[in-house]
Amino acid sequence: MVELLAPAGNIESLDAAIGEGADAVYLGLRSFNARMRTTNFAWNQFEAAVESLHKKQKKVYVTVNTVCEERETERLYRFLSYLNEVGPDGLIVQDYAVMRMAQEFFPNLELHASTQMNVESSNAVRLLQGCGVKRMVLARELGLEEIKKVKAETGAELEVFVHGALCVSESGLCLFSSFLGGKSANRGMCTQACRRFYTAEVPGGVRQGYYFSPCDLELIEKIPDLIEAGVDSFKIEGRMKSAEYVGSVVSAYRYVIDHYKEDKKGAIAAGKRMLASDFARSKTSYWYGFKSLEDGVNNAASAILNPDQAGGTGIYLGKISATKAAPKELVAAITENMSDDVPPEQRHIQMALLKGGSYDPDPGDSIRLHKKDDTGRVSHKVHSVEVEDNGDRWLDIPGGFNTGDEVYLLQIKAGSKRYNRVLPNDLGRFRKQPKDERLPILDLTPVANKELVYFPEGIYAQVSSVQDIFAVQGLKPVRVILEYNSETSYDLLNHKTVLPFSKKQTYISLDPFCSAAQEDKLKEELDRLIADGYLNFVANNIAHLQMLKGCKVNIIAGPYLYTFNRWAVSWLENQNVGAFIMPYENSRRNLEATFEQNVRERVLVPVFAYPALFRMRFKLPSDYDFTYFEDKEDSVFKVNSTADGSFVMPEEPFAITDKTDFITSSGFKRLLVDFSKTKVSRSQIKAITTSMIKGQPLPGVSRFNWKDGFYSPQQMEEYRLSNERAAERKAAAGRKSPRGGFDKLNHRGGRKRR
Repeated sequence: MVELLAPAGNIESLDAAIGEGADAVYLGLRSFNARMRTTNFAWNQFEAAVESLHKKQKKVYVTVNTVCEERETERLYRFLSYLNEVGPDGLIVQDYAVMRMAQEFFPNLELHASTQMNVESSNAVRLLQGCGVKRMVLARELGLEEIKKVKAETGAELEVFVHGALCVSESGLCLFSSFLGGKSANRGMCTQACRRFYTAEVPGGVRQGYYFSPCDLELIEKIPDLIEAGVDSFKIEGRMKSAEYVGSVVSAYRYVIDHYKEDKKGAIAAGKRMLASDFARSKTSYWYGFKSLEDGVNNAASAILNPDQAGGTGIYLGKISATKAAPKELVAAITENMSDDVPPEQRHIQMALLKGGSYDPDPGDSIRLHKKDDTGRVSHKVHSVEVEDNGDRWLDIPGGFNTGDEVYLLQIKAGSKRYNRVLPNDLGRFRKQPKDERLPILDLTPVANKELVYFPEGIYAQVSSVQDIFAVQGLKPVRVILEYNSETSYDLLNHKTVLPFSKKQTYISLDPFCSAAQEDKLKEELDRLIADGYLNFVANNIAHLQMLKGCKVNIIAGPYLYTFNRWAVSWLENQNVGAFIMPYENSRRNLEATFEQNVRERVLVPVFAYPALFRMRFKLPSDYDFTYFEDKEDSVFKVNSTADGSFVMPEEPFAITDKTDFITSSGFKRLLVDFSKTKVSRSQIKAITTSMIKGQPLPGVSRFNWKDGFYSPQQMEEYRLSNERAAERKAAAGRKSPRGGFDKLNHRGGRKRR
């Protein structure tokens, strides 16, 4: 029997999901999950949920679907040990470190490969099956025929998303939010750059729109086909949605699953009526219904994108035209039930007057507020509406929002129900927590004599066209990396060009998205290339590891096989990977912590790149007649639409070319200059070479996360407390030294060390 899997972002959503007939729920705790901005479960709540759901013959899966830095691996180990003790039915994972630790220490933990792991082919599934992964959560970009192919060829347990928000970027490959400020989608901190309002340079002027904000997925009509295809679990997105939303969506899909055999047309019609109160974005079936891969690449954009559709969710209620203080009793009633994780500013409940909408919200309705500068979005349930004599309606909203901010309707009160509570009232006996355990030391494999003859020290240059191979000769690279795409593959396979580098000096970099529709052709082409003498490959998808297994080639893990810690590196070593390209999101501190001196010969460090911030599996619509666009902060980006999909990149490159002496002196003697998706020019080559030789920074570049690392709420809190303590010490010192002499001396002694 197929499983209906629902989100449980909080206790109320858990009650709604089970009350409407979900077979299982997935939830996150307050660590290592891809929805860090939702409430998530406390330790005792989670332990109680597992016990209560098991008594009901229901299942609970835990999201551990983020990548972790080296300094977090001990905390990850303790977390896994705790989960092993509590006993959920499965862990939804992205980081290879989780698989590596589970294999060694917690073999009883059932692992499910997250959609963030970018699994979309039979080859990827086979590799994970061999590593003990029980279930595959397929990428959302697949169509019905591709899902059928994976099931038929592997027999694996498959889970697919059927309803809810979509990412415009291919699963697990979005770097946009991280590029903007370290808030990585791979770390559960996504700021939803795809939902932003952009201004584009078009012929004759400018045009504005929500160019990359996708519609929401709705596959209720496809449920019978997916059941027949052998899908094992249907997943509803929405750990940040309201309990009312979860309840209504679960009830609709439950009805269709249970009744489609009796009356397929009638069951689907009834299910769609149940979804009528879902006031989210307009709906799409995305990659379903296309006759071929080419058809999907050419036309999927029109099914998912609408630049005139606001990036927000729901029915437009208007903009905030005025605010005033809320009654103290109301503030107390609302804040009493707030989670400890709610930011302080949102606790300052206020009343707001809305203007410009076509619907008047009532108490019990769920709304979503959007700041006008796109810096924040918060969901809220209306508790009170004050109606004045002139007809003005004031409703309560969270603090932190002001005039001009937009408000949308998510769910009407009529869609809400009271559900039986899943958790017991008394949680006192649930006391398990992660223990203070030590993670066993893991040493990566030292470099053996002559093991890395294919991976010499020096500069590596990566390009996307055969023509640019000639252009990068000015860098004098020891190796050239050629991106394998529809153009370069034709040239290589048909021997169209005599390259200025030998096959030994050439690496072939494979695309990080490897779908079921593409894998057979790619495998056949890889066999031809190997037979032709190409023996060095950059793998960016786990499917590539399976395809190259036993082929007697050199495999380098590309930047999309994320190696943010040594446990992930070790897992890849076990898949016959000998060298690694640093992920673009990484920081200097984490790179050095992951790779100790005796293994730094295995690492290629990018020092220049235009990283792809969005990677989309389709061409953009024909009316997207622009290359450059900018956000409200005047940051400029460029888009490239090709037969292999579309790519958004920053106008300012990531560059640490002036740091090369420091990097090489630290033991990382292999440096990558990456021109992927761009045209190489002589002036660029000259500027980069000069920067590397003289140690001078290039103008107008980004350091990405190299200096500051990922954004961390815990670290920000530590900084805040540190600053407070410093201020207290300064104040105390001032009281001791009225003339300020001690303060002056202390200031001089406290300069930053460089």
